[in-house]
Amino acid sequence: MLTITAIIRAKSGQHEAMKNALLTVAANVQAHEPDTISFFIAQDASDPCVFTTYERFSDQAAMDRHNQSDTVARFFGIAKPMLDGDVTLVTAHEVFAKKAD
Repeated sequence: MLTITAIIRAKSGQHEAMKNALLTVAANVQAHEPDTISFFIAQDASDPCVFTTYERFSDQAAMDRHNQSDTVARFFGIAKPMLDGDVTLVTAHEVFAKKAD
């Protein structure tokens, strides 16, 4: 399983717009990306401008389709002026995941 973790910081006052942009990506993933196994978005409990995504892909092709999608390109076009610094991306091979019962 391949994963991407992203840490995204929005500029002050931009957190709702950033959240909405991320939720648009999530809706596309839900509707059109069967090989994206999971797509999580979290908003920091103490700083609403900080978001973390955790994305799980069945294989490299699924990750590439997601990353090269029009939706992801639109997200970065919308998000770029709202970003407070660079997005931190970590691409990894998942070692363990607890499955829901």
